[in-house]
Amino acid sequence: MTPDPVMIHGMEWTVKELFVYPNESINWGIMIVMYPYMTGLVAGAFVLSALYHVAGKTELKKIAKFALLFSMALLLVAPMPLLLHLQQPLRCEEVFFTPHFTSAIAAFGMIFFIYFIIVASEIWFIHRKFFVAQSMARQGAQGVFGRVAWLFYTVLTLGAFNVDEKSLHDDEKAVVFLAGLGIPVACFLHGYAGFIFGSVKANALWMTPLMPVIFIVSAIVSGIALCILTYSIISLWRSFRAGTKTTLEIEEVSKAAKYLLTFLILAITLELLDMVFRGYTAMKSWAILRSVIFEKDIINIFVLQYVVGNLVPLILLLIPRPTIRRILIAVAMILFGVFMMRWNVVIGGQAFSLSFAGFMHYHLPIIPHNLETYKEGLFGALTIASLPFIFFWIFNKIIPVLDKD
Repeated sequence: MTPDPVMIHGMEWTVKELFVYPNESINWGIMIVMYPYMTGLVAGAFVLSALYHVAGKTELKKIAKFALLFSMALLLVAPMPLLLHLQQPLRCEEVFFTPHFTSAIAAFGMIFFIYFIIVASEIWFIHRKFFVAQSMARQGAQGVFGRVAWLFYTVLTLGAFNVDEKSLHDDEKAVVFLAGLGIPVACFLHGYAGFIFGSVKANALWMTPLMPVIFIVSAIVSGIALCILTYSIISLWRSFRAGTKTTLEIEEVSKAAKYLLTFLILAITLELLDMVFRGYTAMKSWAILRSVIFEKDIINIFVLQYVVGNLVPLILLLIPRPTIRRILIAVAMILFGVFMMRWNVVIGGQAFSLSFAGFMHYHLPIIPHNLETYKEGLFGALTIASLPFIFFWIFNKIIPVLDKD
């Protein structure tokens, strides 16, 4: 009996062309695109915060503290695309309880847990003085909410109420150490996604040693871009609601944009180097890759990814005397370009049949008609994209980093 095509994962959004094996389909859809995209944002946001804490870039002080808390919000969402994609997500905790050091997927669980501890610890050391102050201010508070708030901030102090100069200096040293330790861990957190793709020998588009490096650099680009965009929009909105002149520091955003420009140039260079290397070596799979890159996906790769997502924002950031409007347009286009890079790697890598004689086209489910098309469709992606902002709103209520110097 022939199985119902709808029941086979991936068949519902896959359209085949020419000779494709019957059991082939685009199994990895929008959730696997969102997964490396979200983990990349985590790494990039943390690197931006580390520029202040480790490199001592004092001009990035405000946006760096925002980026660290935002990185935690992104971190909580990063594994969710995988959980939505899995058919048995309730067994995910086995990664932590049964470590398997030869599995890249299992290694992600361990790296994720270590990185979570580093980020949470760094946030605690930075804001410990604030926790103590809030606990002392609410001591003896009346009412249920007042008592709950006092208990909550008292627990957050972890019993460390000493805020003299020496204790605060020790906190700063701990922050520098954790920020320095977190940079390679953050790179591993996202680089392993590129490692998984680059180590798949059966897929000609993914098998390249540059894949992990490209993923890491583009992750830093996307994370810094999202922090600049979000920080600027929130600051402008708060000024508008207060009816005052904008409090957004153009110098601070411009400095962050300069670091973004450096990583953007590096990311473009690595991606072009990878393409030139593939064309120069011209392995036996180059014929099918060339048809995918220069024919089937030419709009996605060269127009949307390279021109809209790379070249145009590069020009906007290189123009002297940057303005907020120009920077925001550039970072929004960069975020789109990095997303298209992830799309072209994940979806484009599955576009050609292993027979090298056929192609498959991916049609993103727009209107969900069952749980599967919701998880693997537009609304599932929008759910994942919106959650970090909700988490950050909650975190900012606890630790108002946008109000603190």
